[in-house]
Amino acid sequence: MAEAVKKTYEAMPYPKYVIAAGDDACDGGIYKGSYAVLGGVDKILPVDIKIPGNPPSPKEIMQGIFAL
Repeated sequence: MAEAVKKTYEAMPYPKYVIAAGDDACDGGIYKGSYAVLGGVDKILPVDIKIPGNPPSPKEIMQGIFAL
């Protein structure tokens, strides 16, 4: 999926913003360290903001978007 994510990101017009929402997107979550997981999305794309949580609450998501 890493290649598909890269191609999708490259096809996006500017301005580009990447928001990693949730522990899985931020650092790999419960699968962190597995051979099948590269880690967080920041290993593939330039992440503008990370919103931790499993899952993050709607309030935390809105705070992250406003911070961006």
